[in-house]
Amino acid sequence: MADVERTGATTSSTAAAERTAGEPAGTAPAGRKRARLISGPGLLLVWFYGVMVVGALSRSVYEMSTDFGRAPLAYALSALAGLVYAFITYTLVRGGETARRAALVCCAAELAGVLIVGTWTLVEPSAFPDSTVWSDYGMGYVFIPVLLPLSAIRWLRRAERDTATA
Repeated sequence: MADVERTGATTSSTAAAERTAGEPAGTAPAGRKRARLISGPGLLLVWFYGVMVVGALSRSVYEMSTDFGRAPLAYALSALAGLVYAFITYTLVRGGETARRAALVCCAAELAGVLIVGTWTLVEPSAFPDSTVWSDYGMGYVFIPVLLPLSAIRWLRRAERDTATA
């Protein structure tokens, strides 16, 4: 009989039997420990990303539902930013090497988005009749959109080194 773990992967009953008695289903088998990404500064990153998810998504949903025709690009970019923040939050909470790598790629993409959109809003402000989360490098959000991915990339790279030496 097969067990379906939290990740949706199917394992044999032998692998399930290898779990220690107190280990909940859905955790890594004995010998493979999932790297924790939300200890220390990682917990602060999860908190900030969670706040940004709520801010970006609620802002974009409101703007898209009330006046989408005014600045569709800006509102769509704010929604995209919120989805990126949500995915990064999820991967940080999930932990593990695959999640760490996915978060690292997403943080790099987020940083690229902030830099591209931030520069675009300065070079051609007429393209954005209303601001986005990433406008002017996140000035409307106290520059958190540009500082957050830099901090997260640093933390995730440090977590990689810590995991490699453990």
